[in-house]
Amino acid sequence: MCGIAGILGPSAGDEWLLEAMAGPVRHRGPDAGGLWSDREAGIGLAHRRLSIVDLSPHGAQPMASSDGRLVLSYNGEVYNHRELRAELEAAGAAPPGGWRGHSDTETLAEAIAHWGLAATLERASGMFALALWDKSSRTLSLVRDRFGEKPLYYGWIGKDLAFGSELKSLRVLPGFAGEIDREAVAGLCARSYIPAPLSIYRGIFKLLPGCILEVTPGAAPRRSAPRVGEAGQGLRLTRYYDYPAVVAAGLADPIASEAEALDAAEAALRRAISDQAVADVPVGAFLSGGFDSSAVVALYQQVSSGPVRTYSIGFTEKGFDEAPHARAVAAHLGTEHHELYVSPREAMEVLPLLPAMYDEPFADSSQIPTFLVSRFAKQDVTVALTGDGGDELFGGYNRHVIGPAMWKRLAPIPARVRALGRPLGNLPQRWFELLVRSGPRGSGAARIAKGLRVATSARSPDDVYRAFIDEWAFERSPVLGAAPVPDIGFALHGASPAERMMLGDALGYLPDDILCKVDRASMAVSLETRVPFLDHRLAAVAARIPIGMKIADGRGKLVIRKMLDRYVPRELTDRPKAGFGIPVGEWLRGPLKGWADDLLSEERLRRGGLFDVAAIRRRYQAHQAGHRDSTVALWSVLMFEAWLEAQDAGSLSRAA
Repeated sequence: MCGIAGILGPSAGDEWLLEAMAGPVRHRGPDAGGLWSDREAGIGLAHRRLSIVDLSPHGAQPMASSDGRLVLSYNGEVYNHRELRAELEAAGAAPPGGWRGHSDTETLAEAIAHWGLAATLERASGMFALALWDKSSRTLSLVRDRFGEKPLYYGWIGKDLAFGSELKSLRVLPGFAGEIDREAVAGLCARSYIPAPLSIYRGIFKLLPGCILEVTPGAAPRRSAPRVGEAGQGLRLTRYYDYPAVVAAGLADPIASEAEALDAAEAALRRAISDQAVADVPVGAFLSGGFDSSAVVALYQQVSSGPVRTYSIGFTEKGFDEAPHARAVAAHLGTEHHELYVSPREAMEVLPLLPAMYDEPFADSSQIPTFLVSRFAKQDVTVALTGDGGDELFGGYNRHVIGPAMWKRLAPIPARVRALGRPLGNLPQRWFELLVRSGPRGSGAARIAKGLRVATSARSPDDVYRAFIDEWAFERSPVLGAAPVPDIGFALHGASPAERMMLGDALGYLPDDILCKVDRASMAVSLETRVPFLDHRLAAVAARIPIGMKIADGRGKLVIRKMLDRYVPRELTDRPKAGFGIPVGEWLRGPLKGWADDLLSEERLRRGGLFDVAAIRRRYQAHQAGHRDSTVALWSVLMFEAWLEAQDAGSLSRAA
């Protein structure tokens, strides 16, 4: 795993600039660094290396192909690179004189030289963000992996196109404006993350997953993100992996029987784990005790020659401690299990690190435990497998189950009739708390209140989905003058509401929240995480499994549940989905209240002219009084204000 950066433009020949861009992402690659530039061509590449495969200098980057035509700066892993090497050798396309080393970087460079970029990406199984310079065509290609496991930002700064794994690398450049994008802030407030292709800065963009951006010297600078399929003025953006098309193909060719579905899914996941468990450094796995991480660890243990090293953390707060479940699964599977209990104080000590760690405002509060378990695991291993991606592929989020069931009941009732009950959703939360007695304080009541707001306002299944992913759904955005946050656009004809929700999550929530969270938290401590569920071959199998085999009888992820039954007793894993959370809502009323009071004060909120101060203050006061749980909505604003404070203090260029 690594950090990359570079410039296409007049400044590219200044190696001190490339050094400056590489410095802030040293945490992504603490083992080595390299630069390459061609002043005449106006291209410069920088690289920071975390050595995982081929620890020798033969894996150093930027790396040229053996014919000298291509130069590659690459962040990621190609898990099937040994198969690709064998194909190249069979085709007589191995480097003259033999391979220099055994790195996947060298394999990738030679494969692109032989098959071309698009054909190589189609063959490659892996996670990556890369910059490729073709000397013959004088073209820079920026590429991001299929699901967006690895990040890549780009944008014009003056006449230069600059790019990097993190925004830190772009901020150091002279002329970087740093103008906050109002639409990005609106997206953050709605969804807890900034939706791609936006970044927090106007004119700086995230490359979309599964895409290739080709740019030639002299390309016209632009302030808006290019659209997929756009070409002209020295720029072209194409998609080499179309996940909606994969899902559509799966719907058209469904697997007929449950037994076949289970066997196919298990075989594909086992293959992905076998590929991803290979490294020249110690490898382990995160284990929460839930279905996804337990399935990964169970199959990892099957293919491992010894006990797998597993890692979990626990919290003392009731309702948030998953450690006993992980411990039980680990004991049954016979892993070498490591467990760390974290106090509220230790968790809160992470807060000052978050603005620099995430580089732009990011408000999924599970970022804190994700960082803590990454830091814990890094004491022993350099690579950790995770269970992320299973929810999107197999219908694991509560909204995939509850949302369609809710709409089925709502659809027969005219919208105008349902709207009459709208005031009920705004009743004080304590009224609803009388109806529920389980779970963390206020959680059940908050769900009832939100359900009422959805029931009285939704006009389509997509409205129901929007309500689950947008904290300000059916309310005016708290960002003044911002356009409505656009829906995730895709066409999926003949799909059920649950399948549409799953696809929407795979295109938006997965890359921009889940994968961003894990990448920044793990790379902050120089830990590489790998995601077996996102092997594209497994995704193709999952797309062919009918929704009735994934969701039934009010439960989701049935395929993974039944697959796991082959290895772990159901009583060890069968419990409601909990997520990887911490009691932020309680903390905002307790130990974090002073911090929140300061960041959400009227004076501070008015200062930037971005927010509807009255709307945010109403939500905050209602939360403090226990009338409405607004944890998620408030955390987004708090993370923005904390990030803004760090930016004003000039501390964002420091790695966490």
